[in-house]
Amino acid sequence: MVAALGLICFGKVVRSEQRQTLKVLQITPSFYPARVYGGPIESVYQLCCHLSREGCEVRVLTTDANGLSAVLNVVKGREIEIGEGLRVRYCRRLIRHSVSPTLLRFLPSYLKWADVVHLTAVYSFPTIPTLLACKILDKPVIWSPRGALQRWKGSTRVQIKSVWESVCRIIIPQKLVLHVTSQEEAGESLEKFPKLKTCIIPNGVTIPVEVTHHISNGSLRLLYLGRLHPIKGIENLLEACKIFSSDPEMVWSLTIAGAGDPIYSEHIRIKIKEWALSENVKMIGEVKGDSKQKVFENMDVVIVPSYAENFGMVVAEALAHGVPVIASKGTPWKRLEEIGCGFWVDNDPRSLVEAIERISKLPLRDMGQRGREWIEREFDWPIVTEKMIRLYQSLMVDSQ
Repeated sequence: MVAALGLICFGKVVRSEQRQTLKVLQITPSFYPARVYGGPIESVYQLCCHLSREGCEVRVLTTDANGLSAVLNVVKGREIEIGEGLRVRYCRRLIRHSVSPTLLRFLPSYLKWADVVHLTAVYSFPTIPTLLACKILDKPVIWSPRGALQRWKGSTRVQIKSVWESVCRIIIPQKLVLHVTSQEEAGESLEKFPKLKTCIIPNGVTIPVEVTHHISNGSLRLLYLGRLHPIKGIENLLEACKIFSSDPEMVWSLTIAGAGDPIYSEHIRIKIKEWALSENVKMIGEVKGDSKQKVFENMDVVIVPSYAENFGMVVAEALAHGVPVIASKGTPWKRLEEIGCGFWVDNDPRSLVEAIERISKLPLRDMGQRGREWIEREFDWPIVTEKMIRLYQSLMVDSQ
């Protein structure tokens, strides 16, 4: 039960000053820099980096997948070190997104090395072999679905996923905790795996030391930043833009930053043209690093209209840069309104229009500052990493 959070996450732990080196094995179907898979890639990578900085020995067993038809240009013949205490084994992907016989060949030796196994994803090739091998070897496992167990009206292959879940329920190791990033994800995940212990630890956020905001010329600058996918609700946002584009008193622009399936991306471009939004709405493709920071510096409000998000990394990133957010109720960011740094609204065009009109009349810089302070208190990577290490330790102690 989710109510067991305190016991699972913060029960029997080893004090930081007494901590022995933890050997953490991360098993994931894809890994940095495979950004085509969205936010989880960056989140898992940052977690690995921060775990190693905290003294853990981290190894990653993954594939070279970078989408259905592309692979990463990385060394595959041996394990490589990408940071002190962080080593990665990229295995050749043969078919689909993560089918890799090489990964299976290395799996037993990596599992034997590890003190704790952190498995990411659900409906991917490494999942079932990892769960079964950990059960046989009696290895403690943290399992992070990364939102895969959540459903929305556009979910596909539901029956096949149900069969997959049934197999997982049969072979789940006894020493396993389901790691989720929000209460909402916990609730939906436990519908599929009601007997699992669950721990809520949010994703961490890299917080810039200082932020700069460039003053607009009087236009309300809106930003959508993220993967281009139907689950993100971008059509609803465009329809909202269509509604208030007829208001002569509303001066605005929308920047859409992100990449996705070429067919869906073209669909969004066509919608922009069909609804005569080309003068106000611009698609700029994927942004990252310094380019992403510059985009935040030149925006007034970030809008996240997703149908479903287990976390919604862009919300935390925007707030870390001092930009207020309008997020849909498909995201777990209800506290935006409690903190006073944004709105949490229904994901339909009219609700988005009303939220945009309301926020345009508010002191955006003050809202952004409140959001930034909130992120610093609760989502900074060192804070999140310490919670994850305590979870690893508690599972290891409970399994002894």
